[in-house]
Amino acid sequence: QVRLVESGGGLVQAGESLTLSCAASGRGFSIDDMGWYRQAPGKQRELVARITIRGRTNFADSVEGRFTISRDNTKNTIYLQMNSLKPEDTAVYYCRVTGRDVLRDLMYLEVWGQGTLVTVSS
Repeated sequence: QVRLVESGGGLVQAGESLTLSCAASGRGFSIDDMGWYRQAPGKQRELVARITIRGRTNFADSVEGRFTISRDNTKNTIYLQMNSLKPEDTAVYYCRVTGRDVLRDLMYLEVWGQGTLVTVSS
């Protein structure tokens, strides 16, 4: 059982920065990778950034160079540092974790957080 809690969203002005956090809690879950997705009204949910257990990262072209994803393994937490925010970054941001349930023969699991809203005004 794993639960994800996102925080850090809010209202900011274009050009400013925000940092999102996603804390994972639970037992018997071996994490493979964690990532951030976002969904704007009327649009498909899209990948923003992802970090694997080996530390490899991947970013959407639209945020490359502006966003940074990091991980603190001691706290089971990932962060999304968002710089130079633009109005088009406005969306609900979701944390996603994949891994294996150690207590159920390594059954594959996908867990999503509840989402945190980021609004960027011009």
